[in-house]
Amino acid sequence: MAIIIIASVLSAICAYLMGSINSAILVSRIYAREDIRKHGSGNAGMTNILRTYGKIPAFFTFLGDFSKGILAVLVGRLLFYILGVTAFDGGYIAGFFALLGHLFPLYFNFKGGKGVLTSLGVVLMLNPKAFLLVIAVGVPLVFIVKIVSLASIVGAVLFPIFTFLLGGVKSWPDILFALLISGTIIWMHRANIKRLLNGTEHKFGTPKTKPEAAPHQNKQK
Repeated sequence: MAIIIIASVLSAICAYLMGSINSAILVSRIYAREDIRKHGSGNAGMTNILRTYGKIPAFFTFLGDFSKGILAVLVGRLLFYILGVTAFDGGYIAGFFALLGHLFPLYFNFKGGKGVLTSLGVVLMLNPKAFLLVIAVGVPLVFIVKIVSLASIVGAVLFPIFTFLLGGVKSWPDILFALLISGTIIWMHRANIKRLLNGTEHKFGTPKTKPEAAPHQNKQK
């Protein structure tokens, strides 16, 4: 029992520290010597990077955030393997804590992104079939409605459903994990949901404008 706790704690700590490496913030600092959280929506994610700086910075943000979800799961599994723990997959713990690190990064005052790309990296490693189904729905939806947040929310809602359909009741650990990830992503998009209901959510593909201060900063002026 003690070794399971040690493996779980080590996996959680390593994954959280990895998740705290926010690609959007790093890219904005390297590319423009700015903090992306001071522009656009104020969110440290790929969509805000795309709107503010363009496709190339957005690509590197995508690569970093997606990859760290994959790497966190691999690290969690490796630690469990080294310590000889086989009771369950250490990737589940590592994946969730990598997401927490992205949402509340230790290195950036606990203000990160909304976790979609990092979650997708985690899901790819833990449930590749569900990942493919979510992508098959989410990517076309982005281009149809041109609203990234809507596709993200729909994907989050469908993830537990796909997990259940693929594995049935016997896959309850996967279902619980899917519900946890799904609920976290939906909660982080609560402001987007309000804008969607109000019809004021930003559409993908609109012309890039000069970087603007984030909404909360405008209120302070």
